[in-house]
Amino acid sequence: MKLGRQRLRLAGVAAVAALALAAAGCGSSGGSNSNSGGGTAVKGGTATVALPPGVTLSWIFPFYAITNSSVYNSEQFQWLMYRPLYMFGNNTNNDVAINYPLSPAKAPVYSNGGKTVTVTMKGWKWSNGESVDANSLIFYMNMVEAEKANWYATTPGLLPDNVTSYKATGADSVQFNLNKAYSSIWYTYNQLAELTPMPEAWDVTSLSGAPGSGGCIKDTAGDKWAKCKAVWAFLTAQSKQSATYATSKLWQVVDGPFKLSSYSASGNVSMVPNKGYSGAPKASIATLKFLPYTDDSTEYTALKSGQVDVGYVPSQDLPPRTGTDVLPATNPLGSSYNLQPFYSFGIIYAQPNFNNPTVGFMIRQLYIRQALQEVMDQPGIDKAIYRGYAVPTSGPAPNTPPGNQWQPAIQQENNEQGPYPFSIAKAKAALTSHGWAMQGGVMTCQDPAKCGTGIKKGQQAKFTYLYSTGQASVTASWQAYKSDASKAGIDINLVGQTFNTIIGQSAPCSPMGPKCAVQVFAFGGWNFNGPGFEPTGEPLFATGAGSNSGNYSDPTMDKLINATHTSNSMSTFDTYATYGAKQLPFIWAPAPYGIQAVSSKLKNVTFNALYTLLPEYWHFTK
Repeated sequence: MKLGRQRLRLAGVAAVAALALAAAGCGSSGGSNSNSGGGTAVKGGTATVALPPGVTLSWIFPFYAITNSSVYNSEQFQWLMYRPLYMFGNNTNNDVAINYPLSPAKAPVYSNGGKTVTVTMKGWKWSNGESVDANSLIFYMNMVEAEKANWYATTPGLLPDNVTSYKATGADSVQFNLNKAYSSIWYTYNQLAELTPMPEAWDVTSLSGAPGSGGCIKDTAGDKWAKCKAVWAFLTAQSKQSATYATSKLWQVVDGPFKLSSYSASGNVSMVPNKGYSGAPKASIATLKFLPYTDDSTEYTALKSGQVDVGYVPSQDLPPRTGTDVLPATNPLGSSYNLQPFYSFGIIYAQPNFNNPTVGFMIRQLYIRQALQEVMDQPGIDKAIYRGYAVPTSGPAPNTPPGNQWQPAIQQENNEQGPYPFSIAKAKAALTSHGWAMQGGVMTCQDPAKCGTGIKKGQQAKFTYLYSTGQASVTASWQAYKSDASKAGIDINLVGQTFNTIIGQSAPCSPMGPKCAVQVFAFGGWNFNGPGFEPTGEPLFATGAGSNSGNYSDPTMDKLINATHTSNSMSTFDTYATYGAKQLPFIWAPAPYGIQAVSSKLKNVTFNALYTLLPEYWHFTK
């Protein structure tokens, strides 16, 4: 089932910046898309990759809270060095399935009616000679037990709470006993896939400590996981010291195809092949270099001048999309680059904060969320700003690729806008029918009994949205939304911040508490590539989930999400997704898909819908 980062990996990690990299669908391709053949392959060379505007690779330790969670830190940085237990996606544009050949573990084996699962490692090696074995997995699992509150994949009642016991049953095997029978697809995609083996060399509390001296691998609940807590504190502190990323002996111990060779907090990052990589294929390029950009125009200038091998064409620089082709009919970069679509198995949205002390009471009213949705002109924004390279988001399941099995019928309504299509008139009616009236151009509550619990007379429909800066199309989209909202008497204040800055404020907060200052997070969206690769929703929508930045809580939603954990039935999934589309835990926004440019001399580069970057497949030609 995942298929994506939902673990549903659901979503996740991470959060995904709403860059023109997100989403779209399958279809015929036009323009130039020849990237697999031609020329004589050569070993070596430096492949330069442009990072999205405002994005830097900022967290190296593969155990983190939501504040450091993004597809860039995980799939495009950590996964190159530290392979998760199970990899997802392949070197194609559309594959979002589990990829056992690229994973350090074999397919899990379920027994005891689905209540016992055994994971067997393949016998890979860490770059320092240690084995990627049962202890590597036990190490991570023990840390999950010790630091649930600081793990982005935490959802109350799920991993590790649903594991009654676990132990090594051999040098390479770990057995998990579960509290009940689960869907083998869901448990593999959305639970086991969140685990990342870690080397014994990291089980320390000082840089001079001997491997294993920290004691986390052998720790138990008997001391309340004190040893693991100390190791976590040390490794987290080391991960905050980004200046040492490329020189610390900790982070040089890798089991992935690459290792870090240079790092700058400004965003310039270089990697070289890990000569001891146990998997396949082995990297052909000599260096992989990431380059940061503050805005998309600067990045595009670098593309046009040949300074970047892999980058993206901003929406405003693309010719309008025509017909059914997913690529532009003409290549704005000429023959020096080949173009490819970058789909995303995810959703784009603004995440309202239900616990914000200023607007939380309003956000908790479905009719207000309905009005906020109905002033979102997704078709208009796609045509005017994304030039046809976007599709609507209309619920918790991805609308792309078109017709994918997870898309419920309700999300296909109104040309995929779902049950709340763009209508300023309906947005105004939703407010006026609940006791609001226009005063000075802004809807104002006149009848608190109708407005809803906690909303006082005189309360105005004013909201502040934090949106990701650096990309002109994203800024223009939110400005268009602000303009349309004003026509319905909804006052939207836009505050631009970098993607990293916004997610740094995105930890769940206590009801109406002082740390709930953000009213609406508009950082982009969620790709279903962790936590959770099956788009069942628990990381985003379950009460108390670690990635539930907006503090959404609904007992019915929790019940429907839980039902997907034990059933492989699509009707069970559809019931959950349909309810989510109706309830609007998020304000859905257009999901643009990226048009990526790849140097005509660099081959085998593809853009996986899960954001899984696989440069070990790349090679230059002469």
